[in-house]
Amino acid sequence: MENAGELIAESERELSPLFAELEKIAYRNQEKVLRAFQKNRIALRHFVPTTGYGYGDEGRDALGALFADIFGAEAGLASPNLVSGTHALTVGLFGLLRAGDVLFSITGDPYDTLTEVIRGKGCGSLADYGVGFRKCELRGGRFDFDAVREGLQDDRVKVVFMQRSRGYEWRDALSEAQIAEACAFVRKCGFQGCIFVDNCYGEFVEETEPTQNGADIAVGSLNKNPGGGIAPTGGYIVGRREYVERIAGRLTAPSIGAEVGSYAYGYREFFQGVFLAPHVVLQALKGSLLIGACLKRLGYDTSPAVDRCPGDITRAVRFADREQLIAFVQAVQEASPVDSFVTLEPWDMPGYEDQVIMAAGCFVQGASIELSADAPVKPPFTVYFQGGLTYEHCKFALATILQKL
Repeated sequence: MENAGELIAESERELSPLFAELEKIAYRNQEKVLRAFQKNRIALRHFVPTTGYGYGDEGRDALGALFADIFGAEAGLASPNLVSGTHALTVGLFGLLRAGDVLFSITGDPYDTLTEVIRGKGCGSLADYGVGFRKCELRGGRFDFDAVREGLQDDRVKVVFMQRSRGYEWRDALSEAQIAEACAFVRKCGFQGCIFVDNCYGEFVEETEPTQNGADIAVGSLNKNPGGGIAPTGGYIVGRREYVERIAGRLTAPSIGAEVGSYAYGYREFFQGVFLAPHVVLQALKGSLLIGACLKRLGYDTSPAVDRCPGDITRAVRFADREQLIAFVQAVQEASPVDSFVTLEPWDMPGYEDQVIMAAGCFVQGASIELSADAPVKPPFTVYFQGGLTYEHCKFALATILQKL
């Protein structure tokens, strides 16, 4: 594209008020994180590795307490033994639900990788253990409170589930205001169980988190926002102490809970990652807005809108056909620092119903806080773009994408 530089410059000027607002949010989140470090007296000794059972592992315990404070929760687990967001969500749900209970999603079907966890047959799913599932859909991206009220009439419902991010759907991420409204409504209906939020992609996007707005448990991946692009693996679970303790018994064993667990590589990257996270999330949000604004000017459908602050770090873009979708994802890979020479093709990725094409030329394999994109290769041809450790990298990648398209 001949005028890519001019298009990018014009879009940056248009977005400058939103960029300024996002910078204010990032500052307040950075202050919150820093104060949590100071309150928990984080010291060099918390970075040292441990082995075996990990008895007396101060780094493990301090990291969990730090995450709890950052998220305004009573207790927390932040562990390299949680290998992904899906794993953290699975451990959380298995820790809370028992045979005969019902999991009620008020945001429709969960993300693809949770489908088999919840309803799979013969694979050790919740369904195999006698846990039921019901759902109600969002309407126009908002909660259907009549359907929520009706669903809560079933007294077997023990966990109300919300997915903050869009997954593979054409909708905005839930805002903290929406989450707070939903939590208040669920309690007004008399529900006494656990309100559980899949917080992936949403951390540090706003000034508060779900556990500060009525949720009992929030769960996410350290390969996404709160790992800051530094954490090599891991996930977190924060919330009410009684629920976190039940979940800890599933992460390890009921008799030992969070009292054991070592990490022979040391914890520095986890602490440093969450310290950097507010700034890194700012970079990703600015990059998302810039890409959305430029593609909108070129006539592409993109979500969320570029006239307001996003609800998470993901962006959806729709294309006319399979070839354009693949070209976009390949351009993201070409603009990556790692494996830029790889030519991507759709494949049968574990946990997904359709073939998926995924660009992730990342320092940490598959880390979606880094510049990445993925899409199920089916109509409507929608790609989901996220991440970017630096705004400058997002901007460079956008130039590559515009040339490719």
